[in-house]
Amino acid sequence: MASEKQNIELLRLLHLASPSLPIGAYSYSQGLEAAIEIGDVIDEKTAQTWIAESLSIVADFEAPIFWRLLQALSNRDEQTVTHWTERFIAARDTNEFRAETIQMGYSLNKLVLDLKIADDSLQEIMANQAEVPLPTAFAYAAIALEISHETALLGFLFSIVENQVLVCVKSVPLGQVSGQRLLLSLHPKIEAIAHLAQHLADDKLSNWAPGLSILSMQHETQYSRIYRS
Repeated sequence: MASEKQNIELLRLLHLASPSLPIGAYSYSQGLEAAIEIGDVIDEKTAQTWIAESLSIVADFEAPIFWRLLQALSNRDEQTVTHWTERFIAARDTNEFRAETIQMGYSLNKLVLDLKIADDSLQEIMANQAEVPLPTAFAYAAIALEISHETALLGFLFSIVENQVLVCVKSVPLGQVSGQRLLLSLHPKIEAIAHLAQHLADDKLSNWAPGLSILSMQHETQYSRIYRS
């Protein structure tokens, strides 16, 4: 039977990873809308392939950086927080991808500040960041809420996948059952990425995804679009 501490941690994680959390994730597709526009994603099967492949980029870069940010914030190591924050922002290689992470990071960072759930040392570290991308803000919120690193990482990854599935449900479009089946099929991928993120060495990190970068740049001038990325 779960302990009271585990129950509290679960509730806090559900709060943080909820799609209802007002940070604007629903307005971004992370390049998926462009893939739908050109016909790369047309049904449940192609949606599953797209999301699984896009998660490979998260596995090699975003997730391990998030893991490092969790540890740095937990240790109140401002220099390391700044290092990985700046590196992540620098790796956003299109205007849309950069604007996306900065906007959501700003919103979540402000929400944590308004809720007054972080101690002074955490607030000072965040105040000293020139800009706050989403991974840094999410890690900040997780540490402030005393969510374990492993649990926070799973929540972070699930929120990314869930948002991609929601885009597919609304825009391919897929039915609700198809969307739920798609989300369930990606659970093993999320677990595998979470494991990898905790062990990937610094010199193995890579955000190399030229196809996705090109799609993002094309989306910036796409004639008809719903999403901001």
